[in-house]
Amino acid sequence: MAKRILVVDDEVRILTVVQKRLESVGYEVITAQNGMDGLRRAREESPDLIVLDLIMPNISGYHVCGVLKRDITYKHIPILMLTARSQEKDIQQGIEAGADAYMTKPFDHAALLAQIADLLAKGEEAKKAVDEARQLEKEIGRSPET
Repeated sequence: MAKRILVVDDEVRILTVVQKRLESVGYEVITAQNGMDGLRRAREESPDLIVLDLIMPNISGYHVCGVLKRDITYKHIPILMLTARSQEKDIQQGIEAGADAYMTKPFDHAALLAQIADLLAKGEEAKKAVDEARQLEKEIGRSPET
């Protein structure tokens, strides 16, 4: 089954370029054109990875990232911030919001694909750990010793 990636960007041209590039290598791509829609789609679709712009209408990528990373249901989903904001303070704010990686526009397509592959591998490990912890909690809850 193809990995599902949510791409959130208010620039239609960037959204289309990233979508086509990811689909060309076999990923299933879901898109959103603003922060609020991106947050809604993340919650509805629970993608394997999110590529997130920072400066968007409604709510920022920083806010979307922070909300998802504080929610136990979604915090394991890797988030790659892809933005034109390249100052050190922007990068630091993205990392503090919970981003797993940060890339600036314009971007190298090969570097983007490599970063996504790396994050997907890490995300799979995190999801497995969360699933194992939930299973252990269920088993302990059913144990006659409790």
